[in-house]
Amino acid sequence: MDFVGFIWLFFLISALTPMLQQRWVEAQRIRIMRQIEEKRNSRIITLIHRQESIALLGIPISRYINIEDSEAILRVIRLTPDDMPIDVILHTPGGLVLASEQIAEALIRHKGPVTVMVPHYAMSGGTLISLAADHIMLDRNAVLGPVDPQIGEYPAASILEAVEAKPLDKLEDRTLILASIARKAIKQVRATVIGILMGNGMARQKAEDLADLLATGHWTHDYPIDYEQVKGMGLPVSDDVPMEVYLLMDLYPQPSQRRPSVQYVPLPYRRDPEGPAAPAGGSRPGGRH
Repeated sequence: MDFVGFIWLFFLISALTPMLQQRWVEAQRIRIMRQIEEKRNSRIITLIHRQESIALLGIPISRYINIEDSEAILRVIRLTPDDMPIDVILHTPGGLVLASEQIAEALIRHKGPVTVMVPHYAMSGGTLISLAADHIMLDRNAVLGPVDPQIGEYPAASILEAVEAKPLDKLEDRTLILASIARKAIKQVRATVIGILMGNGMARQKAEDLADLLATGHWTHDYPIDYEQVKGMGLPVSDDVPMEVYLLMDLYPQPSQRRPSVQYVPLPYRRDPEGPAAPAGGSRPGGRH
């Protein structure tokens, strides 16, 4: 083979390698999902939004809950027997209210038990979906978030506060229109949360109190609601996320950077009473001397 032939072979291999790697990753994801299904005798549905690279081009894309997600999940639920348990693995920053509500309502109507597993975070619309579950498996270091609606770049509750702070004759028409939309959005999301919680058997007064906390701007939209807070809200939560879920998350990597911001020796370290407490040759970074 001449030099030109080697060049063409190099470009062919370079073009095919990312696609083959992606196929291998997808096969490994399916394998682990099947392991969880067999272990729990359930239907696994993943809703995982990570910033991934497009094959060949390497362009990072950010993902969130959208209509395509809700259509796919509704289709899966329709294909699942009524009495079969459903396990939803959630990892998302949130997304469209409409899509999140559709998914949550469909899970509420499913007759079999529904479990949501959150290994890292399920914010905003992800939390709305979590409220529809009969049981939430939340890692001790994972978080949920408020579900208060956002109008463009602003929280709906903040728009109303800004309008109430000024006389009406000092406000622009656009601001008044945004305030009207914000008022309706909060009312609608609050009613949705109440309906979801009551659909899972929560008493109306408790559901209304929890909806006021989550949907009306009590916190900033990115406020992390941790395990203890979720438990204190009276939601059905535990921290026993299956190990296979973390293995599955490893197959949804972020795009590689030239210089990684986090590095570690990929081994499970543990203290040995008969040996050293840490790897030889160093002290803990940031520790006291």
